[in-house]
Amino acid sequence: MATKPNPKKVVLAYSGGLDTSIIVPWLIENYGCEVICYTADLGQQEELDGLEEKALKSGASKIIIDDLRERFLTEYVFPTMQAGAIYEGKYLLGTSFARPLIAQRQVEIAEEEGADGLAHGCTGKGNDQVRFEVSAMALNPTLAIIAPWREWDILSREDAIAYAEAHGVPVTQSKKSIYSRDRNIWHMSHEGGILEDPWLEPEEAMYTLSQSPFAAPNEPEEIVLEFVSGLPVALNGEKLGAVELVEKLNVLAGKHGVGRVDLVENRLVGMKSHGIYETPGGTILYTAHQELESICLDKNTLHYKQMLALRYAELVYDGQWFSPLREALDGFVMVTQKNVTGHVRMKLFKGNVIVTGRKSPYSLYRDDYASFGHMDIYDQQDAKGFINLWGLPMKVDALLSIEGTGKSRFRAPDYSIFKRD
Repeated sequence: MATKPNPKKVVLAYSGGLDTSIIVPWLIENYGCEVICYTADLGQQEELDGLEEKALKSGASKIIIDDLRERFLTEYVFPTMQAGAIYEGKYLLGTSFARPLIAQRQVEIAEEEGADGLAHGCTGKGNDQVRFEVSAMALNPTLAIIAPWREWDILSREDAIAYAEAHGVPVTQSKKSIYSRDRNIWHMSHEGGILEDPWLEPEEAMYTLSQSPFAAPNEPEEIVLEFVSGLPVALNGEKLGAVELVEKLNVLAGKHGVGRVDLVENRLVGMKSHGIYETPGGTILYTAHQELESICLDKNTLHYKQMLALRYAELVYDGQWFSPLREALDGFVMVTQKNVTGHVRMKLFKGNVIVTGRKSPYSLYRDDYASFGHMDIYDQQDAKGFINLWGLPMKVDALLSIEGTGKSRFRAPDYSIFKRD
Protein backbone atom coordinates (compact mmCIF):
# COMPACT_ATOMS: atom_id res chain seq x y z
CA MET A 1 0.00 0.00 0.00
CA ALA A 2 1.36 3.42 -0.99
CA THR A 3 2.67 5.65 1.78
CA LYS A 4 0.47 8.64 2.47
CA PRO A 5 2.18 11.89 1.42
CA ASN A 6 3.08 14.42 4.08
CA PRO A 7 3.38 17.82 2.35
CA LYS A 8 3.86 21.00 4.35
CA LYS A 9 2.55 23.41 1.72
CA VAL A 10 0.06 22.49 -1.02
CA VAL A 11 -1.03 24.39 -4.13
CA LEU A 12 -4.69 23.60 -4.83
CA ALA A 13 -6.20 23.96 -8.29
CA TYR A 14 -9.13 26.09 -7.17
CA SER A 15 -12.29 26.83 -9.14
CA GLY A 16 -14.30 28.34 -6.29
CA GLY A 17 -17.00 25.73 -6.69
CA LEU A 18 -18.37 23.68 -3.84
CA ASP A 19 -15.90 20.82 -4.17
CA THR A 20 -12.66 22.82 -4.26
CA SER A 21 -13.95 25.17 -1.56
CA ILE A 22 -14.35 22.37 0.97
CA ILE A 23 -11.03 20.85 -0.05
CA VAL A 24 -9.25 23.82 1.57
CA PRO A 25 -10.36 23.06 5.17
CA TRP A 26 -10.24 19.33 4.46
CA LEU A 27 -6.54 19.53 3.53
CA ILE A 28 -5.78 21.59 6.62
CA GLU A 29 -7.74 19.20 8.82
CA ASN A 30 -6.37 15.96 7.35
CA TYR A 31 -2.85 16.90 6.32
CA GLY A 32 -2.06 19.83 8.61
CA CYS A 33 -0.59 21.72 5.66
CA GLU A 34 -0.71 25.30 4.43
CA VAL A 35 -2.97 25.69 1.39
CA ILE A 36 -2.39 28.13 -1.47
CA CYS A 37 -5.26 28.36 -3.93
CA TYR A 38 -4.51 28.74 -7.61
CA THR A 39 -7.07 29.78 -10.22
CA ALA A 40 -6.37 29.97 -13.94
CA ASP A 41 -8.51 32.55 -15.74
CA LEU A 42 -9.28 30.74 -18.98
CA GLY A 43 -12.38 32.78 -19.70
CA GLN A 44 -14.83 31.65 -17.01
CA GLN A 45 -16.05 35.26 -16.73
CA GLU A 46 -18.48 35.74 -13.80
CA GLU A 47 -17.40 32.44 -12.24
CA LEU A 48 -14.26 34.28 -11.08
CA ASP A 49 -16.19 36.88 -9.08
CA GLY A 50 -15.49 36.84 -5.35
CA LEU A 51 -12.95 34.02 -5.48
CA GLU A 52 -10.32 35.76 -3.38
CA GLU A 53 -12.64 36.42 -0.46
CA LYS A 54 -14.09 32.92 -0.65
CA ALA A 55 -10.68 31.21 -0.73
CA LEU A 56 -9.38 33.13 2.26
CA LYS A 57 -12.56 32.53 4.26
CA SER A 58 -12.20 28.81 3.48
CA GLY A 59 -8.80 28.81 5.16
CA ALA A 60 -6.31 29.37 2.34
CA SER A 61 -3.20 31.39 3.16
CA LYS A 62 -3.41 33.12 -0.23
CA ILE A 63 -4.90 32.83 -3.70
CA ILE A 64 -3.21 33.43 -7.03
CA ILE A 65 -5.30 34.20 -10.12
CA ASP A 66 -3.64 34.32 -13.55
CA ASP A 67 -5.13 35.48 -16.84
CA LEU A 68 -4.04 32.64 -19.13
CA ARG A 69 -6.51 33.17 -21.96
CA GLU A 70 -3.89 34.22 -24.51
CA ARG A 71 -1.53 31.43 -23.54
CA PHE A 72 -4.37 28.93 -23.58
CA LEU A 73 -5.37 29.81 -27.13
CA THR A 74 -1.94 30.23 -28.69
CA GLU A 75 -0.09 27.36 -26.98
CA TYR A 76 -2.85 24.77 -26.59
CA VAL A 77 -6.03 25.47 -28.56
CA PHE A 78 -4.64 26.68 -31.88
CA PRO A 79 -1.95 23.97 -32.18
CA THR A 80 -4.68 21.35 -31.60
CA MET A 81 -6.87 23.02 -34.23
CA GLN A 82 -3.96 23.11 -36.67
CA ALA A 83 -3.55 19.37 -36.10
CA GLY A 84 -7.24 18.92 -36.97
CA ALA A 85 -7.69 16.94 -33.75
CA ILE A 86 -11.30 16.08 -32.90
CA TYR A 87 -12.09 13.38 -30.34
CA GLU A 88 -14.48 10.71 -31.61
CA GLY A 89 -15.52 12.88 -34.54
CA LYS A 90 -17.31 15.52 -32.46
CA TYR A 91 -15.51 16.84 -29.39
CA LEU A 92 -13.22 19.85 -29.90
CA LEU A 93 -11.37 19.06 -26.65
CA GLY A 94 -12.32 22.19 -24.71
CA THR A 95 -11.75 20.70 -21.26
CA SER A 96 -9.01 18.29 -22.29
CA PHE A 97 -6.31 20.80 -23.23
CA ALA A 98 -7.24 23.23 -20.45
CA ARG A 99 -6.09 20.78 -17.77
CA PRO A 100 -2.41 20.46 -18.79
CA LEU A 101 -2.08 24.26 -18.88
CA ILE A 102 -3.59 24.59 -15.40
CA ALA A 103 -1.29 21.82 -14.17
CA GLN A 104 1.72 23.46 -15.80
CA ARG A 105 1.09 26.78 -14.07
CA GLN A 106 0.21 24.99 -10.81
CA VAL A 107 3.61 23.30 -10.84
CA GLU A 108 5.34 26.60 -11.63
CA ILE A 109 3.61 28.26 -8.66
CA ALA A 110 4.49 25.38 -6.36
CA GLU A 111 8.14 25.86 -7.28
CA GLU A 112 7.90 29.64 -6.85
CA GLU A 113 6.18 29.34 -3.45
CA GLY A 114 8.33 26.55 -2.10
CA ALA A 115 5.41 24.13 -1.94
CA ASP A 116 5.96 20.40 -1.89
CA GLY A 117 2.47 19.25 -2.84
CA LEU A 118 -0.37 19.69 -5.29
CA ALA A 119 -4.10 19.01 -4.92
CA HIS A 120 -7.12 18.99 -7.22
CA GLY A 121 -10.86 18.49 -6.96
CA CYS A 122 -11.33 15.88 -9.68
CA THR A 123 -13.45 12.84 -8.96
CA GLY A 124 -12.15 9.29 -9.14
CA LYS A 125 -14.40 8.47 -12.09
CA GLY A 126 -13.41 11.16 -14.57
CA ASN A 127 -10.68 11.98 -17.05
CA ASP A 128 -9.48 15.17 -15.38
CA GLN A 129 -7.71 13.41 -12.50
CA VAL A 130 -5.51 11.71 -15.09
CA ARG A 131 -4.85 14.91 -17.02
CA PHE A 132 -3.83 16.86 -13.91
CA GLU A 133 -1.68 14.19 -12.36
CA VAL A 134 0.08 12.90 -15.48
CA SER A 135 0.91 16.49 -16.45
CA ALA A 136 2.34 17.16 -12.99
CA MET A 137 4.34 13.94 -13.15
CA ALA A 138 5.85 15.01 -16.47
CA LEU A 139 6.76 18.48 -15.18
CA ASN A 140 7.89 17.86 -11.60
CA PRO A 141 7.56 14.28 -10.32
CA THR A 142 8.93 15.22 -6.89
CA LEU A 143 5.70 16.99 -5.90
CA ALA A 144 3.21 15.01 -3.85
CA ILE A 145 -0.30 14.85 -5.34
CA ILE A 146 -3.44 14.73 -3.20
CA ALA A 147 -6.82 13.82 -4.69
CA PRO A 148 -9.40 14.22 -1.88
CA TRP A 149 -12.21 12.61 -3.89
CA ARG A 150 -10.28 9.34 -3.74
CA GLU A 151 -9.85 9.59 0.02
CA TRP A 152 -12.69 11.31 1.80
CA ASP A 153 -16.11 10.03 2.86
CA ILE A 154 -18.05 12.90 1.27
CA LEU A 155 -20.29 11.02 -1.13
CA SER A 156 -22.91 13.54 -2.29
CA ARG A 157 -23.56 17.21 -2.88
CA GLU A 158 -25.62 17.24 0.33
CA ASP A 159 -22.61 15.84 2.23
CA ALA A 160 -20.40 18.54 0.72
CA ILE A 161 -22.80 21.33 1.65
CA ALA A 162 -23.05 20.01 5.21
CA TYR A 163 -19.25 19.88 5.47
CA ALA A 164 -18.97 23.43 4.14
CA GLU A 165 -21.51 24.75 6.63
CA ALA A 166 -19.77 22.97 9.50
CA HIS A 167 -16.42 24.53 8.57
CA GLY A 168 -17.65 28.05 7.79
CA VAL A 169 -17.04 27.78 4.05
CA PRO A 170 -19.25 30.19 2.04
CA VAL A 171 -21.75 28.18 -0.02
CA THR A 172 -23.49 29.73 -3.02
CA GLN A 173 -24.47 26.56 -4.89
CA SER A 174 -28.07 25.50 -4.79
CA LYS A 175 -29.03 21.97 -3.82
CA LYS A 176 -31.25 22.05 -6.92
CA SER A 177 -28.31 22.49 -9.30
CA ILE A 178 -28.23 19.35 -11.44
CA TYR A 179 -25.48 19.94 -14.02
CA SER A 180 -21.74 19.65 -13.75
CA ARG A 181 -20.21 22.29 -16.00
CA ASP A 182 -16.80 23.37 -17.21
CA ARG A 183 -16.36 26.71 -18.93
CA ASN A 184 -13.53 28.52 -20.65
CA ILE A 185 -13.11 30.87 -23.58
CA TRP A 186 -13.23 27.94 -25.99
CA HIS A 187 -16.27 26.01 -24.77
CA MET A 188 -18.85 25.05 -22.17
CA SER A 189 -19.52 21.44 -21.19
CA HIS A 190 -22.58 20.04 -19.43
CA GLU A 191 -22.87 16.69 -17.67
CA GLY A 192 -25.17 15.09 -15.11
CA GLY A 193 -28.87 15.58 -14.44
CA ILE A 194 -31.14 14.33 -17.21
CA LEU A 195 -28.08 13.92 -19.45
CA GLU A 196 -27.30 10.70 -17.59
CA ASP A 197 -30.01 9.14 -19.77
CA PRO A 198 -28.82 9.52 -23.41
CA TRP A 199 -32.36 8.93 -24.66
CA LEU A 200 -33.69 12.10 -23.04
CA GLU A 201 -33.58 15.31 -25.05
CA PRO A 202 -31.46 18.02 -23.39
CA GLU A 203 -33.53 20.91 -22.09
CA GLU A 204 -33.05 24.22 -23.84
CA ALA A 205 -32.58 26.09 -20.57
CA MET A 206 -29.33 24.18 -20.02
CA TYR A 207 -27.49 25.87 -22.89
CA THR A 208 -25.35 28.88 -22.03
CA LEU A 209 -23.25 30.02 -24.99
CA SER A 210 -25.70 29.48 -27.83
CA GLN A 211 -29.36 29.86 -28.57
CA SER A 212 -31.43 27.18 -30.24
CA PRO A 213 -30.97 26.91 -34.01
CA PHE A 214 -34.76 26.95 -34.22
CA ALA A 215 -34.81 30.38 -32.57
CA ALA A 216 -31.80 31.72 -34.49
CA PRO A 217 -32.20 34.55 -37.04
CA ASN A 218 -34.05 33.67 -40.22
CA GLU A 219 -31.39 35.34 -42.36
CA PRO A 220 -27.83 34.01 -42.73
CA GLU A 221 -24.86 36.13 -41.67
CA GLU A 222 -21.75 36.14 -43.82
CA ILE A 223 -18.25 36.35 -42.34
CA VAL A 224 -14.70 36.08 -43.69
CA LEU A 225 -11.78 34.65 -41.70
CA GLU A 226 -8.15 35.21 -42.59
CA PHE A 227 -5.35 32.79 -41.69
CA VAL A 228 -1.58 33.12 -41.82
CA SER A 229 0.42 29.89 -41.58
CA GLY A 230 -2.59 28.08 -40.15
CA LEU A 231 -3.38 30.68 -37.49
CA PRO A 232 -6.50 32.91 -37.52
CA VAL A 233 -5.51 36.58 -37.62
CA ALA A 234 -8.51 38.59 -38.85
CA LEU A 235 -12.31 38.61 -38.96
CA ASN A 236 -14.06 40.50 -41.75
CA GLY A 237 -10.85 42.32 -42.56
CA GLU A 238 -10.17 43.44 -38.98
CA LYS A 239 -6.89 42.24 -37.48
CA LEU A 240 -7.55 40.78 -34.02
CA GLY A 241 -5.59 39.12 -31.25
CA ALA A 242 -6.42 35.55 -30.30
CA VAL A 243 -8.63 36.37 -27.31
CA GLU A 244 -10.66 39.08 -29.01
CA LEU A 245 -11.08 36.99 -32.16
CA VAL A 246 -12.43 33.95 -30.32
CA GLU A 247 -14.70 36.09 -28.14
CA LYS A 248 -16.23 37.76 -31.21
CA LEU A 249 -16.68 34.43 -32.97
CA ASN A 250 -18.39 33.02 -29.88
CA VAL A 251 -20.97 35.81 -29.96
CA LEU A 252 -21.58 35.50 -33.72
CA ALA A 253 -21.82 31.72 -33.69
CA GLY A 254 -23.88 31.59 -30.50
CA LYS A 255 -26.44 33.93 -32.02
CA HIS A 256 -26.92 31.49 -34.90
CA GLY A 257 -27.01 28.33 -32.78
CA VAL A 258 -23.66 27.10 -34.07
CA GLY A 259 -21.40 24.71 -32.17
CA ARG A 260 -23.69 22.41 -30.18
CA VAL A 261 -22.56 18.81 -29.79
CA ASP A 262 -24.45 15.95 -28.13
CA LEU A 263 -21.96 13.15 -27.48
CA VAL A 264 -21.76 9.78 -25.78
CA GLU A 265 -18.00 9.48 -25.40
CA ASN A 266 -15.54 6.87 -24.23
CA ARG A 267 -13.74 8.12 -21.16
CA LEU A 268 -10.11 7.22 -20.61
CA VAL A 269 -10.98 5.46 -17.34
CA GLY A 270 -13.07 2.89 -19.18
CA MET A 271 -16.69 4.01 -18.99
CA LYS A 272 -18.98 5.89 -21.32
CA SER A 273 -20.44 9.26 -20.45
CA HIS A 274 -23.03 11.50 -22.05
CA GLY A 275 -22.34 15.20 -22.32
CA ILE A 276 -23.32 18.33 -24.17
CA TYR A 277 -20.63 20.65 -25.50
CA GLU A 278 -21.00 24.18 -26.77
CA THR A 279 -18.06 25.36 -28.86
CA PRO A 280 -19.47 28.16 -31.01
CA GLY A 281 -16.41 30.09 -32.15
CA GLY A 282 -14.28 26.97 -32.23
CA THR A 283 -16.65 25.28 -34.65
CA ILE A 284 -16.22 28.16 -37.09
CA LEU A 285 -12.43 28.10 -36.74
CA TYR A 286 -12.15 24.35 -37.28
CA THR A 287 -14.43 24.49 -40.32
CA ALA A 288 -12.56 27.40 -41.90
CA HIS A 289 -9.13 25.92 -41.19
CA GLN A 290 -10.05 22.57 -42.75
CA GLU A 291 -11.40 24.29 -45.85
CA LEU A 292 -8.22 26.30 -46.30
CA GLU A 293 -6.13 23.16 -45.96
CA SER A 294 -8.19 21.56 -48.71
CA ILE A 295 -6.66 23.94 -51.27
CA CYS A 296 -3.23 24.45 -49.68
CA LEU A 297 -2.10 20.89 -48.90
CA ASP A 298 -1.24 18.19 -51.43
CA LYS A 299 -3.18 14.94 -51.34
CA ASN A 300 -0.57 12.77 -49.60
CA THR A 301 0.18 15.30 -46.89
CA LEU A 302 -3.49 16.05 -46.23
CA HIS A 303 -4.49 12.39 -46.03
CA TYR A 304 -1.58 11.48 -43.75
CA LYS A 305 -2.33 14.48 -41.55
CA GLN A 306 -5.95 13.33 -41.22
CA MET A 307 -4.75 9.98 -39.92
CA LEU A 308 -2.44 11.59 -37.38
CA ALA A 309 -5.23 13.94 -36.25
CA LEU A 310 -7.03 10.99 -34.64
CA ARG A 311 -3.94 10.04 -32.64
CA TYR A 312 -3.32 13.66 -31.67
CA ALA A 313 -6.89 13.93 -30.35
CA GLU A 314 -6.43 10.78 -28.29
CA LEU A 315 -3.21 12.11 -26.77
CA VAL A 316 -4.90 15.37 -25.75
CA TYR A 317 -8.00 13.64 -24.42
CA ASP A 318 -5.96 11.03 -22.52
CA GLY A 319 -3.88 13.60 -20.66
CA GLN A 320 -0.65 13.05 -22.60
CA TRP A 321 -0.06 16.62 -23.68
CA PHE A 322 3.45 16.55 -22.20
CA SER A 323 4.53 13.48 -24.15
CA PRO A 324 7.31 13.02 -26.71
CA LEU A 325 4.79 11.81 -29.28
CA ARG A 326 2.61 14.90 -29.04
CA GLU A 327 5.71 17.05 -29.32
CA ALA A 328 6.84 15.10 -32.39
CA LEU A 329 3.42 15.35 -34.02
CA ASP A 330 3.53 19.10 -33.48
CA GLY A 331 6.73 19.19 -35.50
CA PHE A 332 4.97 17.51 -38.41
CA VAL A 333 1.92 19.73 -38.11
CA MET A 334 3.96 22.93 -38.10
CA VAL A 335 5.58 21.96 -41.42
CA THR A 336 2.15 21.36 -42.95
CA GLN A 337 0.97 24.81 -41.87
CA LYS A 338 3.63 26.88 -43.67
CA ASN A 339 1.41 27.54 -46.69
CA VAL A 340 -2.01 27.46 -44.97
CA THR A 341 -2.55 31.16 -45.58
CA GLY A 342 -5.61 32.78 -47.09
CA HIS A 343 -9.28 33.62 -46.62
CA VAL A 344 -12.41 31.54 -46.04
CA ARG A 345 -15.92 32.95 -46.50
CA MET A 346 -18.82 31.39 -44.61
CA LYS A 347 -22.49 31.91 -43.84
CA LEU A 348 -23.87 31.20 -40.36
CA PHE A 349 -27.43 29.98 -40.45
CA LYS A 350 -29.62 27.93 -38.09
CA GLY A 351 -26.81 25.96 -36.46
CA ASN A 352 -24.83 25.54 -39.66
CA VAL A 353 -21.50 26.89 -40.89
CA ILE A 354 -21.83 26.99 -44.68
CA VAL A 355 -18.58 27.58 -46.55
CA THR A 356 -19.13 29.76 -49.62
CA GLY A 357 -15.56 30.45 -50.72
CA ARG A 358 -11.89 29.92 -50.05
CA LYS A 359 -8.75 31.45 -51.58
CA SER A 360 -5.02 31.41 -50.95
CA PRO A 361 -1.87 32.69 -52.64
CA TYR A 362 -0.55 29.14 -52.08
CA SER A 363 -3.60 27.36 -53.45
CA LEU A 364 -2.86 24.15 -55.33
CA TYR A 365 -6.18 24.36 -57.10
CA ARG A 366 -6.01 25.69 -60.65
CA ASP A 367 -9.15 26.02 -62.68
CA ASP A 368 -7.18 25.67 -65.93
CA TYR A 369 -5.75 22.33 -64.68
CA ALA A 370 -9.08 21.04 -63.41
CA SER A 371 -10.92 22.05 -66.60
CA PHE A 372 -12.13 19.36 -68.99
CA GLY A 373 -10.87 21.47 -71.89
CA HIS A 374 -7.52 21.33 -73.68
CA MET A 375 -4.39 22.23 -71.70
CA ASP A 376 -0.66 22.10 -72.27
CA ILE A 377 0.32 20.64 -68.89
CA TYR A 378 -1.82 17.50 -69.15
CA ASP A 379 -2.57 15.30 -72.14
CA GLN A 380 -5.65 13.16 -71.55
CA GLN A 381 -4.03 10.37 -73.57
CA ASP A 382 -1.54 10.02 -70.68
CA ALA A 383 -4.34 8.57 -68.57
CA LYS A 384 -4.31 5.28 -70.50
CA GLY A 385 -0.79 4.39 -69.43
CA PHE A 386 -1.46 5.52 -65.86
CA ILE A 387 -4.57 3.35 -65.62
CA ASN A 388 -2.73 0.31 -67.02
CA LEU A 389 0.01 0.63 -64.42
CA TRP A 390 -2.36 1.48 -61.56
CA GLY A 391 -4.58 -1.52 -62.27
CA LEU A 392 -1.77 -3.96 -63.12
CA PRO A 393 -1.76 -5.80 -59.73
CA MET A 394 -5.53 -6.36 -59.94
CA LYS A 395 -5.27 -7.44 -63.59
CA VAL A 396 -2.58 -10.00 -62.76
CA ASP A 397 -4.67 -11.31 -59.83
CA ALA A 398 -7.69 -11.72 -62.12
CA LEU A 399 -5.64 -13.55 -64.79
CA LEU A 400 -4.26 -15.99 -62.23
CA SER A 401 -7.74 -16.59 -60.77
CA ILE A 402 -9.18 -17.31 -64.23
CA GLU A 403 -6.29 -19.68 -64.96
CA GLY A 404 -6.92 -21.58 -61.74
CA THR A 405 -10.71 -21.48 -61.29
CA GLY A 406 -12.12 -20.31 -64.59
CA LYS A 407 -13.30 -16.93 -63.26
CA SER A 408 -11.85 -13.87 -61.59
CA ARG A 409 -11.85 -13.50 -57.82
CA PHE A 410 -14.38 -10.69 -57.69
CA ARG A 411 -17.03 -11.91 -60.13
CA ALA A 412 -20.47 -11.26 -58.71
CA PRO A 413 -21.67 -14.25 -56.64
CA ASP A 414 -24.85 -16.07 -57.54
CA TYR A 415 -27.36 -14.48 -55.16
CA SER A 416 -30.12 -16.80 -56.38
CA ILE A 417 -28.98 -19.39 -53.82
CA PHE A 418 -30.19 -17.03 -51.10
CA LYS A 419 -33.70 -16.73 -52.49
CA ARG A 420 -36.50 -18.21 -50.45
CA ASP A 421 -39.15 -20.50 -51.93
